[in-house]
Amino acid sequence: MSERTAAPGGLALIESLVNTLDIETGRDSLDTADGRAPFGLTEDGLHAARELRESLRATLLAHAGHPPHRPVTPLGTLLSRAPLYVSVDDRDGSAALAPADDGPLLARIATAVAEALVAGTWTRLKACEAVTCHWAYYDRSPAGRGRWCSMRVCGARAKMRRYRAKEPDITDGSPAT
Repeated sequence: MSERTAAPGGLALIESLVNTLDIETGRDSLDTADGRAPFGLTEDGLHAARELRESLRATLLAHAGHPPHRPVTPLGTLLSRAPLYVSVDDRDGSAALAPADDGPLLARIATAVAEALVAGTWTRLKACEAVTCHWAYYDRSPAGRGRWCSMRVCGARAKMRRYRAKEPDITDGSPAT
C-alpha cells in the first residue's frame, strides 16, 4: 500500500513481516507458500509468525503514539525466546548480535531490533494510524511525526473525514455559519 521506500537495514524484514496482512481486505500473504518463502516459514511456523507479526504491529503503533490494535503477547516476551549470540570478528574485534543456527525468524527479528536500537532507528518504524490499515512504514520525516503509511491514501482519507466533519449540515434547515 505504501509509496514509501523500504525501511533501512534489518527493519525492512520487520516492515515486510507486518505488511503481510492487509487489514482492510483480510488478505494474508502468509497463507501461501510464496508469501511464507521470504521469511523461511513453513505451515508449522505460521501461528508463531502471526503472533510475532501482531506483537510487532502493536509496538509500531506505540511508536506512533497509538494504543494496540488488539490484545497481543508483549513483544519483549516473544523476543526473550530468541536464540541469539554475540559474534566477534577475529580480525578487527568488532562484535554483533547474530541469530543462532540458521536464523529462525524470531532470532532474525530480535537481531534487527537490537541493530535498530544501536543505530537509533527503532522508533522510526511505525504503524499507520488508520484503523483499516496499520501498515508498517519507516518515518523519514525530519521531526519523526509521520502518521500515515501513505499521504495519498490514508492521509488523504483522514483529512477528508476531518474536513467533512467541519461542514455545516444544510439538510436540517439551520443557516450556515
